[in-house]
Amino acid sequence: IAELKPRITVFGVGGGGGNAVNNMINAGLQGVDFVVANTDAQALAMSKAERVIQLGAAVTEGLGAGALPEVGQAAAEECIDEIIDHLADSHMVFITAGMGGGTGTGAAPVVARAAREKGILTVGVVTKPFQFEGARRMKTAEAGIEE
Repeated sequence: IAELKPRITVFGVGGGGGNAVNNMINAGLQGVDFVVANTDAQALAMSKAERVIQLGAAVTEGLGAGALPEVGQAAAEECIDEIIDHLADSHMVFITAGMGGGTGTGAAPVVARAAREKGILTVGVVTKPFQFEGARRMKTAEAGIEE
């Protein structure tokens, strides 16, 4: 009898999501596929994940989203086919991101929408900014979570 196990993907988006995935890999988490997507090419180069997506190379030229969620969103939409490819065959996806910046806030909802449209059980695990990071960043984070 074939062993039927659910295929679980942890999808780290942006700097915060990439850090979370690196911590999970360092902790030895087994039985999941890791994917990291970021607009920042330097951060991607530091990723321990085997599967990485450079988001929005044309939009950001690998320099990040500049704390602008609309840039993060455009970058993810530019790479939507690659995102969908990395979601293929998943039964469940955990999307992890830090809210309040550009890539996590803007791109994580694009990844979540793509997963839901494929009928994949989708869970978001996000962090909000600390109070000292300012009201604007918190407002950005709340809007991203709402999205």
